[in-house]
Amino acid sequence: MSRRNLLPSDRIDRRQVSVNLSESPLYWLARRGLLSAIQLAAGVRLREDFHRAGHTPQVSMRWNVAPPQLGPRGAPPAYDPGLAALSARERFDAAVAAAGPGLSDILWRVVCMGEGLESAERALAWPARAAKLVLGLALDRVATFYGLK
Repeated sequence: MSRRNLLPSDRIDRRQVSVNLSESPLYWLARRGLLSAIQLAAGVRLREDFHRAGHTPQVSMRWNVAPPQLGPRGAPPAYDPGLAALSARERFDAAVAAAGPGLSDILWRVVCMGEGLESAERALAWPARAAKLVLGLALDRVATFYGLK
C-alpha cells in the first residue's frame, strides 16, 4: 500500500489516506507496460471527474451537503460544492462523448468502476483480450480531450 495526500479542490481539508494502487486495473496495466503514462493520466483524471460529479453508487441521501450560505451581498461563497460537482459532471460527460460511441462502456466499467478486464469483456460479450486494445483507444481519445496529448 502506498500513502498519498488527497487534496479536495478547495484545498482546505487535507487528509492522508492509504490507497492500494494495485487494486486499480489502470495501475495494473500501466505497471505491465500496457498503458502509456499519458493514457494512465487520462484515466486517472476521468475517474476523478467521475467521483467529483457524484456518479458513484450511494446507499442513501447525502447528509454532508449543507444548504448554501449567502454572503453579505447575497452572493454564494467562493467555493460551492454543488457547482464543483456540476462542473465535474459536465467535464465527465464531455470526455465520454469525446471518446465516441462504443467506447464509453469500457471506460465506465474499467476506469470508473474498477471492474477487471476479463469481467468487462464477458459483460460486453467481447472476445478475450479485446478490452486492452479498446481501452487503449478510448484512453487516447480522452487524453486528447483533456489536452494531455
